[in-house]
Amino acid sequence: MKLFFPGLTDNEVDLARAQYGANIITTQERETFWDKLWSNFKDPLIIVLLVALIITLTLTFLGYTKWYESVGIAIAVFLATLVATWSEHSNESAFQKLLEEASLIQVKVFRNSKLVEVSINNLVVGDFILLQPGDTIPTDGFLVEGHLEVNEASLTGESEPVKKQSTTSESALEEHNLLFRAGLIEDGEGVMKATAVGDKTRYGETMKEILTAEARLSPLQEKLSVLGKHIATFGYIGATFIAIAFMLNNIVINPDPGIDSISAYFAQDTGVIIKDMITAMILALVVIVVAVPEGLPMMIAMVLALNMRKLLSVKVLVRKLLGIETAGSLTILFTDKTGTLTQGQLSVETFLTGNAQSYQQLDNIPATLRNRVAFALRHNTSAVIDTSDPANLRMVGADRTDQAMLRFVAPLLAQADEVDIVEVIPFNSSRKFSATQVKGKNNLTLIKGASEVVLENCTHYLDVNGYKQTLNDKAALLKEMMRLSKRAMRLLAVAITENPLSDANELPSELTLLGIFGMRDALRPTSYQSVKVAKQAGIHVVMITGDAKETAQAIATDVGLLEDDPDAKILTSAELAALSDAEVKQILPHLYVVSRAFPTDKSRLVRLAKELNWVVGMTGDGVNDAPAVKNADVGFAMGSGTEMTKESSDIVILDDNFSSITKAVLYGRTLFKSIRKFLIFQLTVSMSAVLVSFLGSFFGFDLPLTVTQLLWLNIIMDTLAGLAFAGESALARYMLEKPIPKDERLISKDMWAAILVNGTAAAMASLIFLNYTPIRELFARGHPLGSKEAEAVFLTAFFGFFVFMHVFNTFNARTQGLNLFEHILDNKLFLGIIVLIFCIQTLFIYIGGEILRTVPLEPMEWLYMVMFAVILIPIDLMRKLIRNAIFGNPVPISAT
Repeated sequence: MKLFFPGLTDNEVDLARAQYGANIITTQERETFWDKLWSNFKDPLIIVLLVALIITLTLTFLGYTKWYESVGIAIAVFLATLVATWSEHSNESAFQKLLEEASLIQVKVFRNSKLVEVSINNLVVGDFILLQPGDTIPTDGFLVEGHLEVNEASLTGESEPVKKQSTTSESALEEHNLLFRAGLIEDGEGVMKATAVGDKTRYGETMKEILTAEARLSPLQEKLSVLGKHIATFGYIGATFIAIAFMLNNIVINPDPGIDSISAYFAQDTGVIIKDMITAMILALVVIVVAVPEGLPMMIAMVLALNMRKLLSVKVLVRKLLGIETAGSLTILFTDKTGTLTQGQLSVETFLTGNAQSYQQLDNIPATLRNRVAFALRHNTSAVIDTSDPANLRMVGADRTDQAMLRFVAPLLAQADEVDIVEVIPFNSSRKFSATQVKGKNNLTLIKGASEVVLENCTHYLDVNGYKQTLNDKAALLKEMMRLSKRAMRLLAVAITENPLSDANELPSELTLLGIFGMRDALRPTSYQSVKVAKQAGIHVVMITGDAKETAQAIATDVGLLEDDPDAKILTSAELAALSDAEVKQILPHLYVVSRAFPTDKSRLVRLAKELNWVVGMTGDGVNDAPAVKNADVGFAMGSGTEMTKESSDIVILDDNFSSITKAVLYGRTLFKSIRKFLIFQLTVSMSAVLVSFLGSFFGFDLPLTVTQLLWLNIIMDTLAGLAFAGESALARYMLEKPIPKDERLISKDMWAAILVNGTAAAMASLIFLNYTPIRELFARGHPLGSKEAEAVFLTAFFGFFVFMHVFNTFNARTQGLNLFEHILDNKLFLGIIVLIFCIQTLFIYIGGEILRTVPLEPMEWLYMVMFAVILIPIDLMRKLIRNAIFGNPVPISAT
C-alpha cells in the first residue's frame, strides 16, 4: 500500500508545539543522591547515634574522652547511611537510564512533503504518522488511511487484537477509528493523525493518577521504628541505673579511704565529685551507644545490596531496595495471567487425529501424517515465512492462530514442495474457514478452519500411517473436543480433499480430516510449582485477567489456584462490581480469579486488601495496571511491560515469570531472617554489657570494661559482625513458613528466649570470671592477686574473654537449629569476618596498651581465655534442646 501525506511544515510544527505542547509525559520527580542521603539520616536509629556522636565529640573537645571514642560512632553512621544511599541511588539511576533509552524511539512522520523519522518527544498535534507492524503507537489520534490490527493489552488488558478502520471525518469518530498511545501494531499499515500529545493522552492522564498514589511505610520500616524506640528506652533506663550504680559504688560500696559516709563523700574536694559525676555520665552515654545496634542500618543496607545483585542474576531488577523486604512479607498477590502464569502467546498443546488419538509433541506424530499436516499448513496461509533459521521462524502477516500452528510444525516448513496456487478462499468470520487449491506434486484443496465447521463436511480421516479411513465415530472425536474446550483450548481443524474449489466460495464436501489442533496461551512450565510454592508460603494468589470466565477457570484449575479450598470463588468484573466493599472483604480470602477485569477492579482490590491490613502485591505490564502497581505495598512490573508500569513499580520481573516473583519473596524472607539473626546476636551483647557494667560496681569493679573498651566492642560487634550476617543464603525452607503479620514484633518469643538466656549467661559468666579466685590465679603470672601487674594481665584476659565469648555466639545466632554449621559455607562473608575479628582483637590486645587497658598475653593464657569463651555455645544448645522438647523444633528436620 502506497501511503503519502504532505504533513506539517516546520512552521506549523512550531505553532502546534506552542499551542498544545510537546509529546513529553510528566514523570515522577527524581530524588538526588543528596536528597536520599538526607532522607536516610532521618532514620530513628541514625538520629539516636548522631545525638550520641555530638555529645561524645563535645566531651572529646572538653578533654573528658579520647578522640578515638567518637570515631567508632562516626564510622558506623557514615557506613550505614552511605551504603544504603549509594545502593538505591545507583540502581535507580541505572533504571532511569534504561527508561530514557527506551523512550527515545524514532517515529515515521510526514513533514514538509517527506517521510522522516523524529524522536517520539518531538511529535505535535496534527502530525501524520506512518504505522506498520511492530510499531508502538506514539500518541493519541485517529486512523486517516489504511487499516490496522492493534494489540491494546497494555491499555485494556485484552490480548485479542482490535481492528481499526480509517475515516476522513474528524467530527464523527468512533471507537474503531481511534488509536491510543502504547498500543502495538500487529498487522496492517496506515497513517494516523495526532490529536493529543504528552499529558493530554490517555497514557499521560494515567500517569497523573500514579503521581498522586499514596505511599506508606514498609513492614520492616514500621517494625524498625518501634524497635528503635524500645531499644532507646532500654538504653536510657540501663544508662541511668549504671550511672547510679557507679556513684553508689564510689560513695557507699567501695569508697576511697577516709570516706565512711555519704556526708563524708560530699564533704571532699568538689573537683573529685565532679570527676566522678562526669565519669558516670560518660559511662551512661557509652552504654546507650552500645545498646543501640548502629550496625543494623548498615547490615540492612548490605543485605539489600547483596540480595539486589543476586536477584538481578535471576532476572529480578529491584528498583527500591525495601521492596525486597516487603515482598518477603506478602500476604496476598494479585497477578496477571497472560505472560506471567502463561507464556504470553498462543501455542499448540495437543494434536488430535481423526480416531481421537492425542499427541503433545510433533516428533511423536508418525512421519507420514505430520508431513502431510505441515504441507497443508505451509500452503494454506497468508503469511510470508522465512525458514532460513528453523529454530527462529520468522512470519509476516500471520495471525496468532496461524503463528501457533506454524511454530508447532516449524522443523518441517523448510521442505521444498513444487506446487502452484490455483485458487484461494481467504478466512473471514462469517465463513470460519480458509482454503487453498494447489497443483503440482500434490493436486489437493487444503482446508483450515473452525473445528465444528470443518468436521461437519469430513467423511474420512488420515490414519497415523497416512491411509485414508472412513470417519465413522464422530462421537468419540466430539467428546474429546469437548474435553479440550473445557480446558479453554481453541480448536482448529485441518483437512484436505481432491475436490476443487467452487466459484461460490463454499466449503468443499467429502473432506479428509488430517487432525485438530488444540491451542491456548499455555502455562509456563514453572507456573504450577511456583504457585504451589507461593501458597505454601501463605500467600493468597488471585489471578486477574481479561479472559472469559470459562477460560480463566480452566487456567486457574491447571495452575493449581483452586486446589485445597472447597469455597474457592471465581468472579467476573460485573459480579465483583455488584458487591459492596464489605462483601468483597468477606470473600477475599476465598477469591482466586477475577475475569473480564477492568483497571478499576485492580485498584479497588488493592485498596480493600490494604484496609484488611494485608501486605499487598500487584503485578502488571500495561498502562492500565500502573496505578494499582503503584498503590500496592510492593508492585511487580513485567520486563515486557510499558515504561510507565516499570516506573510505578518496586521490582521489575525481567523475564515476566511468576517463578521470579517467588524468588523475590524468598530473598525478602532471607533479609528478614538475617536481620533477626543480627538482632539476637547484638542485643545479647548489649544486654550482657549493660548487666556487667551495672553489676560490676556491686562486686568491687569500678569499670569492668572501660569506656574505650565498650566503644571498641561496639565497633567490632556492630559493624563487622553485622556484615557477617549480610551474606546468609536463601534457604528453600523459608517458603514453608507463613508470612509474618505486619503487627508482629520484630523480636519473636524464641528470639527473646535466646537474648535473655544468652545475655544473662554471658553476664553471669563474666562476673564469675571476674570474681572466681582460681580463674584470677591462672592469669597472675606469680604476682600477688590484686597487684598492679596481676590486675593488668587479668583485666586484659577478661576483655578478650568477653569479646571472644560473643564472637562464638554468632554461630548460635545464625541458625535456629542445633546444627551450627548449617549452610555455613554458602555465606562466604561469615567465616572470613569471624576470622578477621579474631585477628583484629588479638592484634589490639598486643598493641592496645593504655588506650584499651591491655597487655600482651602468654600462649597458655590465650588458651585458657578462648576455652572459657566457648561457654555460650553449650548453653544455647541446651536452650534449643529444651525448647524443642517443650514447644517443638521450629526448623523442619527434613530441611536442616
